[in-house]
Amino acid sequence: MFIAQGYKKGNDFWKYIIGSLLVIIASFVGQIPLTIAAFMKAYMDGKSIPTNEKDLYALFDSNLFLFLMLISFVFAIFALYLVVKKIHNQDFKEIVTSRKKMDWKRFFVAFFIWAIISVSLILVSYFSGDSEIVLQFNLIPFLILSVVAMVLIPIQTSTEELVFRGYLMQGFYNLSKNKWFPLLMTSVIFGTMHWFNPEVAEMGPIIMIYYIGTGLFLGILTLMDEGTELALGFHASNNLISALLITADYSVLRTNAIFKDLSKPEVNFEIFVPIIFYVFLLIIFAKIYKWNNWKEKLFGNHVEEEYQEPII
Repeated sequence: MFIAQGYKKGNDFWKYIIGSLLVIIASFVGQIPLTIAAFMKAYMDGKSIPTNEKDLYALFDSNLFLFLMLISFVFAIFALYLVVKKIHNQDFKEIVTSRKKMDWKRFFVAFFIWAIISVSLILVSYFSGDSEIVLQFNLIPFLILSVVAMVLIPIQTSTEELVFRGYLMQGFYNLSKNKWFPLLMTSVIFGTMHWFNPEVAEMGPIIMIYYIGTGLFLGILTLMDEGTELALGFHASNNLISALLITADYSVLRTNAIFKDLSKPEVNFEIFVPIIFYVFLLIIFAKIYKWNNWKEKLFGNHVEEEYQEPII
């Protein structure tokens, strides 16, 4: 069973606290290039040092800023690898999947299903003429963006998924000996991690329903499918579409995307639309992969045999 793969003698919860701190420290180290670049650029332009995200965005070309921002995840995932191997004495694969190896077919099924849905919704909105989505395609900046995004965004999304749906979910399972607590805790922590996103400042705290709901959806995918492949595929698809296809001035990913949303951000019933799609996707994946025993997989308690059985 995937969530029980970290349940081993001596793998106490305090190790997960130390491991998480090391990953966070590595992420901060990975932000040093952005910090140095910001100081140098401000000095050369005769500007004051940026003290907020808005000023930081204004300082750089958006492609350069995206590159410098995402570099920190390279440091973080490398630190996570060392933490799992050296502190927990685990095979790194054990926080990825319960299968013998990564199931790339599952990854791409989730990736393309969500990509088709997302692209269709954006195109329908654009061609309907009722939205404030405009075309801003600029070939050279877009090609540079594509290279940066396709290399670094999968690293960013994989880092987040393996930290939350892999590493921490197993850690909280070791602590609680049940499955609902890890699912809840990782969803809430994942959601609150986005608290400082510019979308929250524009739309208010209620947008956290979306972030925590997304974490819950990804956690359910992981528990029901006994691995992170579907969550990895969905998350990579979601962020790549956000970076390459559509952007907005209030988005955390302000890029040279093909389209730009000029509408004023506001919270209304549309906040629940992604949740409806998440339910739809759970039904689709349940049909494809023949999921059953939902109650046990999402709310069951630990039994000693769970982590002793060979995982295939």
